[in-house]
Amino acid sequence: MTQGRFIALEGGEGVGKSTQGRMLAEALRTRGLDVVTTREPGGTLGAEAIRAMLLSTEGEGWGARAEALLFAAARADHVEKLIRPALVRGAWVVCDRFVDSSRAYQGGGGGLSDAEVLDLHRIGSEGLLPDLTILLTVRPEVSAQRLALRDGGTGDRIESRGAAYHSRVAEAFRSFATQNPDRFAVIDAEGSPDEVHARVMTSLAGLLA
Repeated sequence: MTQGRFIALEGGEGVGKSTQGRMLAEALRTRGLDVVTTREPGGTLGAEAIRAMLLSTEGEGWGARAEALLFAAARADHVEKLIRPALVRGAWVVCDRFVDSSRAYQGGGGGLSDAEVLDLHRIGSEGLLPDLTILLTVRPEVSAQRLALRDGGTGDRIESRGAAYHSRVAEAFRSFATQNPDRFAVIDAEGSPDEVHARVMTSLAGLLA
């Protein structure tokens, strides 16, 4: 049986990860591939329960270390129960966020070191990394416009953090892509969904060959 492929979509808020993930999954299915779509935090019952705690706007929230531990726990359950079994049976997994979001948000944004976040990932998920990480990028003003249309100006706990935090997150993502060009494809996510989708499919040419 052929080993599956693991594709993660990453980026800041309002870049269109969910839309592009759906379009990518549909395109792969038209090629006759078994495709599993999922998200982080989430994807399993346990991980979805942790997601609800992490993103709730009630209470005082979590510090960066507690937040990183919760994300790592959700990811461990997700990898063990959904992602690895799908890959073993030969499916393609398309995931809306994975460990690079923890590196960018709890690391770059929250102040944890990259080594600390990756240590949690090594312990919880045995260091699993995507075959390809698609980093969607837009200008900050475009992101703000999209979020205003989508959420009416009210986001979840992480979306609602200030501009300085999200600027650090964006810089962290750019740094990861620069350091790991073989794993990352940086995609301009401005334009129509179809235009962005075409760029995403071009970035997958090597895996689909």
